[in-house]
Amino acid sequence: MSLKISNLRLEIDDREEDLPRRVAGRLGIAPGDLLRWRILRKSLDARRHDDLHFMYAMEVDIPPDAAGRLAAASDPDVRAFEPEPFSWPPPGDRPLEHRPVIIGAGPAGLLAGYFLAEQGYRPLILERGRAVKDRVADVRRFDAGGPIDPESNYLFGEGGAGTFSDGKLTSRATGPDVTRILEVLAECHGKPSIIYEHRPHLGSNRLPLVVRTLRRKLEAMGGEVIFSCRAEDLDVADGRMRGVATSSGYIPAEVVILAAGHSARDTYGLLLRRGIPIAAKPFQFGVRIEQPQEQIDAVRYGGRSGHPALGAADYGLSVRAGGCDLFTFCMCAGGYVMPSVSEPGYFCTNGMSESRHDSPYANSGLVVTIDPAETGSRHPLAGVHFQQRFERMAYLAAGRSYAAPIQWVRDFLRARPSRGKLPSSYSRVDTVPTDLNAILPAKVCEALVRGLPAMDRRLQGSFLRHATLTGPEARGSSPVRIPRDPESRQSPAVAGLYPCGEGAGFAGGIISAAVDGLRTARAIAAAFARPG
Repeated sequence: MSLKISNLRLEIDDREEDLPRRVAGRLGIAPGDLLRWRILRKSLDARRHDDLHFMYAMEVDIPPDAAGRLAAASDPDVRAFEPEPFSWPPPGDRPLEHRPVIIGAGPAGLLAGYFLAEQGYRPLILERGRAVKDRVADVRRFDAGGPIDPESNYLFGEGGAGTFSDGKLTSRATGPDVTRILEVLAECHGKPSIIYEHRPHLGSNRLPLVVRTLRRKLEAMGGEVIFSCRAEDLDVADGRMRGVATSSGYIPAEVVILAAGHSARDTYGLLLRRGIPIAAKPFQFGVRIEQPQEQIDAVRYGGRSGHPALGAADYGLSVRAGGCDLFTFCMCAGGYVMPSVSEPGYFCTNGMSESRHDSPYANSGLVVTIDPAETGSRHPLAGVHFQQRFERMAYLAAGRSYAAPIQWVRDFLRARPSRGKLPSSYSRVDTVPTDLNAILPAKVCEALVRGLPAMDRRLQGSFLRHATLTGPEARGSSPVRIPRDPESRQSPAVAGLYPCGEGAGFAGGIISAAVDGLRTARAIAAAFARPG
């Protein structure tokens, strides 16, 4: 018999090994009656500094004869439990002359490939960048002051932009698809706890190994990945996919998953030239705010700040400011500001943290939503052009370099440039004091001026004290959507073309992109027979 027990409490000084004893006591049975147990959910309750504790939900199995001895029959937090199973359809009956091709080895493409390989479809993934080991070396050279490699950088290469964006695995979605994705990542040298933590996190130092292991498992199941292979054109005839022209040659394919990522701007241009529907959509734009981590720890944890069970504290803030919502996202506790750059001559920021969250700084994206109508153009790529305009201004403001434009918050609010060397975790070689008011959209500046003081009050005066801004933060979400049929998941204009993931405008993070890849793979498996 399986039971779910919710609202189990452990103090921060308690050990998780005590959970079975606590569960048995809650149920009124002996610990030996627990046949199996697992954590379903773990979260920190930090609402009161004098009452910090962890809350758990657990699944336990007990023998049938113990059910009659339960002391928790009327406990609303104890109930019979039967989790929704992960399902996969039987193979379809339409023949596939060629194996499925996937453009992009980010979370959507890799996980779509993983599940297709698991089902015997032998997918072929085309990645314009390099394998993650080589990519890490390229990024390190860039951080040390070297030139940007347009094909192997923080955004392009094995694992996609997610490999260097902290490894947050949070998702608004729940259910067996999300759980299965987390299980796969845990099996690929991810931490087992990511399956049940409220805010699971791997860290940018751990992600390369996870990505490499995932790819090797995919290959062991019959899949293949070709690196340094850029999709240059789509071969479409009579409204159907026939193949992909690449920098490595022509590849025939009647099924193509387009999972190129939201920074593959040349791919968007390719779609327009081919007459494939593409539309502008709202996207996020702003800056990255940074302050000493100890300030955030103190306001969140009080006197227990620094306790090893707590780690670095995070935050999430949202206020109405200047007629729009100003909100934080991708908060990196104990993290680093880094250059989210894929094109020479443009500059953009992002954040990341390693698994230990051991940087002395906290940073977070701080953004508003830009509607396509606010870009000043009706072009489908108006959002892309908007991003590029301000990214170019930032690059020029930094003296035609990839130094990060930075400013004290107090100076930004007074519209005066900062001077001297400002403290920062910026991962590259340097920062440049700048007046960000001159290189940000007016809407962003107004929202920051109105919203920052309100956010500071929310964090008891610890949000703006010693805080800096770097920017712009322009790549938080895709400015484009590639329409698809909600049932078949194919482009309405091209049979066999499956837009997928963040770059197609259907996801917003590692897990949501991976789930979108999984569901696209499921749709393909339901429609097509396995290749012979």
